[in-house]
Amino acid sequence: MYDALSSYSTIVFDLRLVPFELFDWYQNVWLLDLDLTPSNNLPSLIHTPPLLPSTFQNLKEIAALIEVGAYAREVRRIVRAIRWTIQLRRNLKSSVLSAFINYVLMPGSELHSCLYSYLPKEDEQDMELDTTTSATQAPAKHSLPELEIYCCLLVLIFLIDQKRYSEAKACSSASIARLKNLNRRTVDVLSSRLYFYYSLSYELTGDLAEIRGNLLALHRTATLRHDELGQETLLNLLLRNYLHYNLYDQAEKLRSKAPRFEAHSNQQFCRYLFYLGKIRTIQLEYTDAKESLLQAARKAPDAALGFRVQCNKWAVIVRLLLGEIPERTIFMQKGMEKALRPYFELTNAVRIGDLELFKTVADKFSSTLSSDRTDNLIVRLRHNVIRTGLRNISISYSQISLADVSKKLRLDSPNPVADAESIVAKAIRDSAVDATLYHANGWMVSKETGDIYSTNEPQVAFNSRIAFCLNMHNEAVRALRFPPNSHKEKESAEKRRERQQQEQELAKHIAEDDDDEF
Repeated sequence: MYDALSSYSTIVFDLRLVPFELFDWYQNVWLLDLDLTPSNNLPSLIHTPPLLPSTFQNLKEIAALIEVGAYAREVRRIVRAIRWTIQLRRNLKSSVLSAFINYVLMPGSELHSCLYSYLPKEDEQDMELDTTTSATQAPAKHSLPELEIYCCLLVLIFLIDQKRYSEAKACSSASIARLKNLNRRTVDVLSSRLYFYYSLSYELTGDLAEIRGNLLALHRTATLRHDELGQETLLNLLLRNYLHYNLYDQAEKLRSKAPRFEAHSNQQFCRYLFYLGKIRTIQLEYTDAKESLLQAARKAPDAALGFRVQCNKWAVIVRLLLGEIPERTIFMQKGMEKALRPYFELTNAVRIGDLELFKTVADKFSSTLSSDRTDNLIVRLRHNVIRTGLRNISISYSQISLADVSKKLRLDSPNPVADAESIVAKAIRDSAVDATLYHANGWMVSKETGDIYSTNEPQVAFNSRIAFCLNMHNEAVRALRFPPNSHKEKESAEKRRERQQQEQELAKHIAEDDDDEF
């Protein structure tokens, strides 16, 4: 018996390294192996580990945090509550939500009946409640608008996770209708999340165009109420709505006329930069598009892997259209190798200048490019492939006939020599190739490559790098947090007296030093 107890004490010491989720399982298994069961005879040897707080208990703590934030008018507490809710998202169940709605809302009220109707009743046996607290503490009823909107948000997230999109649409519409009558700064954070899931529920059912008018009306209301976070969220939702149906002109008109201010949410700012980059790409403004897309990918959090993948896909295409070749490390980022594989092979074809290989890769990944909505940009890349191949030819040959140029470029047109001549002439005009075209003889003569440091290209490259570093420094300074109203704080009489005394002593020391010098 002593050996068994000593072994059990060793096991208890090892259990300290075991996560709480696996604690009960390890305890049961080892107690069976040692033939020791918790009983009244061993009260001092076997200690029950502390129970983890249930999801319902966590939701009650979040409700208390929202209540404190609402009364104190502290938005940061509401933001913290939203962050905790996202962590509990996987543990949400119908029984837990039903109990939480009964705890927060008055039974029989309109909102209580509406939200309760969306929850299924089949998993009541999975009730995850803390019986010790629920038995002794009566549920507290609240009528705060923040808690009402929070309950709507919880139910909407649960319905979307359960893939009950039609009910999610109805729930989101009812929640938005209730939200229109509220104008409180502490509701702005909750309303921005509700706007997002409202648009998502309609997008998942393919009815995104139905809510465009409602989103415009909500954006107008948020502007009148000076709800800047709501304006950011709704502007991004409207841009996504327009781009979903390829309405790039309307998206640009809305973006250019919408009021702009300092970003309040990094996530919304990243989305805005991504949509701006897509609009600039379609409008052939590749330099601005590249800057926006790379900035969005750099500012996005590491957890947003899918968003960063999309940013890198568009950024690779834009850089290829600019005549640049992206670095290999871009395609080897952790978690992106498989998603960026089609674009890596496209980049390789553009780098070589092989038109036949480019067509093969485009046909091979046509379904992927179509789902990414970059297939129309791939059509534009054909000219860049030809230009890259022509640049390689001009570097390799000092003089070459146009017939050989058409063969090396693999032009499959009815009159390849004439097409090759027009391609060479356009490349010379755009300064892509430093050569001379002789039409009578039918050949291209390349000029000798001079010293690049005798041109302005190094200066332009250094200037772009310096501008990039300065912009990053300015953004870092703007992102610093300063104490609120620090410049408006009045100096107290005691501090003013101390400051005057220090100034008098300093003046006396300076005067003595001056006397010593003379």
